[in-house]
Amino acid sequence: MEAGLLLRLLIVFVPLSFLTVGGGQSVVSDIHRQSVSVYGWMTDAQFLDLYGLSRMTPGPGSLLVSLVGYHVAGFLGAIVASVAIFAPSSILVYGLARLWARYRGAAWQRAVEDGLAPVAAGMILAASSTLLDAAEGGALAWGVAAGCTALLLFTKVNPLLLIGGGAVLFLLLGW
Repeated sequence: MEAGLLLRLLIVFVPLSFLTVGGGQSVVSDIHRQSVSVYGWMTDAQFLDLYGLSRMTPGPGSLLVSLVGYHVAGFLGAIVASVAIFAPSSILVYGLARLWARYRGAAWQRAVEDGLAPVAAGMILAASSTLLDAAEGGALAWGVAAGCTALLLFTKVNPLLLIGGGAVLFLLLGW
């Protein structure tokens, strides 16, 4: 096992650990950029396969990082990537929890919480855009995504129906 490869996994995932505002989903865009474009560890298709697998398995949203680490450097790569994404932010949160509880309700605290909500939403939107681009579904994929988003926002439709409907639509159109 090349030590340099494990070091690169640390260099990629430790900083991302501090950006997981809103959960692991918020850094998918940069995980893709680093894994596919910067380091060339995998193709778009391989990334999408790992992303799909991470969504189907139980566990945290950041499980994708473990799968990327495994793809890059085997079992040890999965361990290094997992520690890199979970440990730094966990230590930071543990350290800040006491301070946060001490000042519960302070104006600055409410401002921080209110400010982080749109940041998290924007990062998740960027991740969605990255995944749609990588899937190469074109305008149809974007249209289906926009339609599903609107239906989920304004109705109480079951998301499973939307997933099935999208799959049927793509099958009918020969994708």
